[in-house]
Amino acid sequence: MVQEYQSPVRVYKHPFELIMAAYVRRFPKSPLIPVFVDSEIVNETQSKDGSTVVTERRCMIDIEAPRLLKRIAGVDYLYFLQKNTLNHRDRTLHIEVRNETFSNRVIVYESCNYTVHPENEDWTCFEQTASLDIKSFFGFENSAEKIAMKQYASSIKKGKEMIEYYLSELEDEGVTYIPHWTPPVVSGTIRLQLAPPSIARPIPESSAQTGPDSTDADADAEIVPGSPDDKLDGDYIRRYLGDLTPLQESCLIRLRQWLQETHKGKIPKDQHVLRFLRARDFNMDKAREFLCQSLTWRKQHQVDFLLDTWERPQLLQDYYTGGWHHHDKEGRPLYILRLGQMDTKGLVRALGEEGLLRQVLSINEEGLRRCEENTRVFGRPISCWTCLVDLEGLNMRHLWRPGVKALLRIIEVVEANYPETLGRLLILRAPRVFPVLWTLVSPLIDENTRKKFLVYAGNDYKDPGGLVDYIDNEIIPDFLRGDCMCDIPEGGMVPKSLYRTAEELESEENRLLTDSIYKCASIFKGAPYEMLIEITEASSVITWDFDVCKGDVHFNIYHSKRVPQPPKKDTLGAHGITSPGAVNAQIIDRNWVLGQDYSMVEKALICKEGESVQGSHVTRWPGCYILQWRFHSSPACSASSLPRVDDVLASLQVSSHKCKIMYYTEVLASHDFRGSMTSLQSSHSGFSQLSAATTSSSQSHASSTVSR
Repeated sequence: MVQEYQSPVRVYKHPFELIMAAYVRRFPKSPLIPVFVDSEIVNETQSKDGSTVVTERRCMIDIEAPRLLKRIAGVDYLYFLQKNTLNHRDRTLHIEVRNETFSNRVIVYESCNYTVHPENEDWTCFEQTASLDIKSFFGFENSAEKIAMKQYASSIKKGKEMIEYYLSELEDEGVTYIPHWTPPVVSGTIRLQLAPPSIARPIPESSAQTGPDSTDADADAEIVPGSPDDKLDGDYIRRYLGDLTPLQESCLIRLRQWLQETHKGKIPKDQHVLRFLRARDFNMDKAREFLCQSLTWRKQHQVDFLLDTWERPQLLQDYYTGGWHHHDKEGRPLYILRLGQMDTKGLVRALGEEGLLRQVLSINEEGLRRCEENTRVFGRPISCWTCLVDLEGLNMRHLWRPGVKALLRIIEVVEANYPETLGRLLILRAPRVFPVLWTLVSPLIDENTRKKFLVYAGNDYKDPGGLVDYIDNEIIPDFLRGDCMCDIPEGGMVPKSLYRTAEELESEENRLLTDSIYKCASIFKGAPYEMLIEITEASSVITWDFDVCKGDVHFNIYHSKRVPQPPKKDTLGAHGITSPGAVNAQIIDRNWVLGQDYSMVEKALICKEGESVQGSHVTRWPGCYILQWRFHSSPACSASSLPRVDDVLASLQVSSHKCKIMYYTEVLASHDFRGSMTSLQSSHSGFSQLSAATTSSSQSHASSTVSR
């Protein structure tokens, strides 16, 4: 498996020439990096005008590895080849590093770049990428990989310290400024020379204070994700996301880049992406799958618009005993829930599961907003909140089975879509019945989340180690004998006159899971999913927006003047036997001939798993248009004309050849199509809240955007 690393952009608030003067001091070796034993220049060339210098070095590295592993490998040191290309004119340094030792077993590649800051020419940016591919290593591949990654992470930290050390050393010598390179008047060899102390001058205060981080206002400005060109700055990560290890930073940046390529225009904020990485211990593959499932859920149910579109019923305002209340000692938003005073049975009977679920989702969405606000207010990363649950009054009535069922479902939804948002849960005045409730709900709560629970029985919360350790005295609520008035409803019993009938509740049950403008469809090998759209007016616009949730699919658009016949009932299915070809009803008749009975009006599009596709097609003729999603086989499966035994066995399992999509389509009249072919937005279209834009060509009648 190839291990990859991508650094954030590191900003040095010093000119490029000064950074280069500090950089060259690390050679041939530096006491700051003991593993870097020595180096020698094996080749050096420069351009005629001296603006570009290419230096090649052979570097000796002493890897901290078990002595036994070194003896098995038969080496004491590892050798790497480094190629530095310094361009004085453009003020850039490009570094490439490859391994010489074990090059037939291990492939190591590193690329580093020093460039001038795009907004301040007196600052320098540094960026770094690397990859490690261990093909074989005497049976110790996993051990070698762990040692290499640990060593590399350590060297990344020391790299920044080294530059800062040599900058300080130059300053002590009186060298604080080096003029920019200028073309020579007389031809000759140009070398990088440090300005002697006699002509050295300090950097002006004005230039040292200009740039994106020079003022408080600028420091508070967040980098807005969504463009492939924006990059995460190291200072930004520390300011808004917290201290991360180099490998954790790399995971965040690579997952963010993947989202930019596959979910253009719908990128979650960096804090949210980081939560999913933390929930999966920074395992890239697991975090990506986890996050994609949540993004699909959010899009399907339009959760991003919940706070702006959903109005809390008066019943919740009167009887839901919870609300936000200042913040804890660490600056986290504080949510208080007086569960013991809440009539959970009455709320479920009056609102149903769906109403309570929307209430909890709105609380979590509000929590995300408050975390962002507190991050700006307190000047440090705040990504989670504290919840205080008062259980005084909890009894067997709260263990009413439908109420517990609703609670379990709510916990399941929250765990799947709001990971790492709970910083601490303070449970106060827990009664004897609490262990029963805890036994029911704890299996659904993630182990890392359970570690954040603190339970206090009776009045134990008043003792040292209790509530005062986490919340300032002046904001302890009055119902806990504090001095702060807490604006949370007292609760009480919900009047039975507000209860809804069983039929009403049943008809609305799970509406949040079923009410969506998006629909889901499964595609099987040999059984494409097809959708018929009848167009009565030419120049109508067919628009689509779909996500590939599982597998890879072919997307096609066909036109036919013939009206397809209703699909025939499958004979096997009539006898209770499932056949792969009968899973989806086929609109295109098997006897139809492409080019005669129907024609392709859009070039076939291959859509990979995880991609989000939006597009539009301006119809030329009236008639029947068919959108088709078809199973796409990987090249490896179709490379050989003779099927393997494994392929034959796999073909018997329909589930192994299943794709899944979530889609939305709409037909717009030409006068309703807002703007141009480059926009899906319409004055009458649901797309106006769902999709940002699609791209198209003025020569084409169709348009699709696929973020890869």
